[in-house]
Amino acid sequence: MQPVTIVTGGSRGIGAATARRLAHAGHHIAIAYRRDHTAATDVVADIQATGRNAIAVQADTTDPDAVTHLFDTAATLGPLTGLVNNAGVTSPIGPITDLRAEDLRHVVDVNLIGYVLCAQQAARRLTRGGAIVNVSSAAATLGSPGEYVHYAAAKAATDTLTIGLAKELAPHGIRVNGVAPGIIRTDLHALSGAPDRADTAAGRIPLGRAGEPDEIATAIAWLLSPEASYATGTVLRVSGGL
Repeated sequence: MQPVTIVTGGSRGIGAATARRLAHAGHHIAIAYRRDHTAATDVVADIQATGRNAIAVQADTTDPDAVTHLFDTAATLGPLTGLVNNAGVTSPIGPITDLRAEDLRHVVDVNLIGYVLCAQQAARRLTRGGAIVNVSSAAATLGSPGEYVHYAAAKAATDTLTIGLAKELAPHGIRVNGVAPGIIRTDLHALSGAPDRADTAAGRIPLGRAGEPDEIATAIAWLLSPEASYATGTVLRVSGGL
């Protein structure tokens, strides 16, 4: 049986790289995206070119009904074996004194509530041998002072979700792990108002450079694979030493 994996936030950045990487590893893929239909269609085409099946589902992961629809649609590919909780947002970089309440709520809704809703559906549908990977951030332990401490706090909650859910689902043979990227070269920085952040931050990264989406995708793919069969409840840091 071919693995079937849902990747949220799968039209760009780490999500798109993960979807392509998993397709090469033999997964059929359902990608969830919020707005960019063209980008999602391109990722689906790349997956199908590998001989795997793929679908793109427009879904707001903070909406329980949309999440149910996503999982129902993914089921057309076959029994679900994996979830990559990746859909995430930041807000404009700046001190907490400038943080708008609407930005705070949006960051928490997408980065925490959305993860919980998707994990809940996965917990109901995955069978023994299934796996969940939550994409966290090195910010969870660094705090991101002066940038977005609220985002860091939401990602710290993601890590707690990973640990707790791993213990809850272990008796059912379902593994739950996280990956905590550092500063990765994606358009997330532009959306937070600092498009050149991947370059300007290089000096404070021990390896001297920002990471690439494919480097995170490889870690995610490993955690979903049988090679990681004894790994659960762990958050794998892939941050260049941060």
